[in-house]
Amino acid sequence: MKHRGIVMSKKGMVSSAHTLISASGLKVLNRGGNAMDACIAMALTSGVVLPDMCGLGGDAFLLYYDAKTQKITAMNGSGGAPAKATIEYYQSLGLKSVPKDGMLSVTVPGAVDVYFEALKQFGTLSFADLCEDAIELSETGVPVSEKVARHMHTDYQKMCRFKNLKNLYLKDGKPYPYGELVYNKDYAKSLRYLKEHGRDGFYKGKLADKIVEYSHEHGGIFEKSDFENYHCQILEPISVDYRGYRIFQTPPVSQGIIHLEELSILNQFNMSQYEPDSAEAIHLMVEAKKIAFRDRMKYFGDPEFVENPTEILLSEEYASQVAGCIHMDSCANEDDVFEHENGHTTSMIVVDQEGNAVSFIHSISATWGSGEIVDGTGILLNNRAGTGFNLQAGHPNAIAPYKKTMHTLNTYLITDSNGRLKYVGNTPGGDNQPQWNMQVVCNLLDFGLDVQSSVEHGKWADMHTFDEEGKSHHVLKIESQVGEEVLEKLRQMGHTLKVIEPFTCSGACQIIEIQEDGLRLGGSDPRADGAAMPEI
Repeated sequence: MKHRGIVMSKKGMVSSAHTLISASGLKVLNRGGNAMDACIAMALTSGVVLPDMCGLGGDAFLLYYDAKTQKITAMNGSGGAPAKATIEYYQSLGLKSVPKDGMLSVTVPGAVDVYFEALKQFGTLSFADLCEDAIELSETGVPVSEKVARHMHTDYQKMCRFKNLKNLYLKDGKPYPYGELVYNKDYAKSLRYLKEHGRDGFYKGKLADKIVEYSHEHGGIFEKSDFENYHCQILEPISVDYRGYRIFQTPPVSQGIIHLEELSILNQFNMSQYEPDSAEAIHLMVEAKKIAFRDRMKYFGDPEFVENPTEILLSEEYASQVAGCIHMDSCANEDDVFEHENGHTTSMIVVDQEGNAVSFIHSISATWGSGEIVDGTGILLNNRAGTGFNLQAGHPNAIAPYKKTMHTLNTYLITDSNGRLKYVGNTPGGDNQPQWNMQVVCNLLDFGLDVQSSVEHGKWADMHTFDEEGKSHHVLKIESQVGEEVLEKLRQMGHTLKVIEPFTCSGACQIIEIQEDGLRLGGSDPRADGAAMPEI
């Protein structure tokens, strides 16, 4: 087998969706920081480099692996709805759903608390040590990447509706050209304020005051207490055995449960008898995905508000039962009342010289979030309430005060039978995340592909949509490099295909393998602007 483009190192390694983000983390490793230090520096830089996807106004999730103890810790930095957010309030405004943008689509940003708490628990450097790259790029300008430029075009109408967003991220009312510098000096001021005042500066200090004031002036319902009462959560991860390995994921409200349920179902089949990118392998993965997503929509939400049947749905008994519903000659096209979310996110992974590792993901939900940039701060707020909550009384994700919506963000680690870390991985992509994570895990563990081949192989995404008559159906978006024979076989199985050009399925899968001799092998998705980078 020819191993193409694999990055190797005997020391630390980083990987992300943008080279400037990876470079920021590598700089921290080279000066003696550990995996968490490097990861937080990368997260802060990504908020400047990819402002359409993440930043101080968003959410964050992570898994941390401690090399000495082999303990894995999860952190949930999703934010709750404001205290005034009730179904009755939204309905009193004549709304039939939570708005997709504007201040009524915003939840309390949780990412800032994660940055500080993660460093407190697992880091060796301070926030002040790690935010300098982000500050410098905000002030001196960052080149607009191809993907950011594309989102300026695809979301142009949305950007024009929000004054601060338009003034900051459009040039003379038009999208910035690729490669031109964009500045956010107010964001640098906000980072400097946090550098001096810490996490309380965001949740109890001047930044909280500015967000609440802006909310009052723009139709929002935030109060200062919504921020003062917020704390991220430190949790135990959830996991399943798969082919002799242990797959760890972030627990609910994260949809990591969906990734694990998919793998639990696939455990009932001998996947290795098929070739990667074969119609049979793709079919089994697609059908497992449909079952897992059906369960997510039915059962999962904030554990403090609803009972999540995690253990039941990850049990061998349940997996065997639902696997029996999968047929090799036909596909399911069950009805559902919820459309999948095409969220936009960024994720990153780090392994340091000592073997500690972080798998990290953060987001403002949809591209350009709520559209609302708080005056004088440069902070673009998320629209997580708009993409996750509904107004259906009794539903697990019906909006309620302080409630957190079931969350697209998830991230994974894989250990061997001795508990030793083997792979660190993740991808952005909204509801495509658990599908693409499943594909990479199968490429690695079922088909024996290397880290770069695993992220380069033909990619697909099963999309649940509605036609003009409101009828629910599935469309399988799939890259053409799988071959016409495979495509035709999938059609014969009943799949409705949307065939796209090679390497255009989006996403930014990242993977680092840690071999027994300590060698690190890194792969990065060519569908993004990123890279795996080795510590020297």
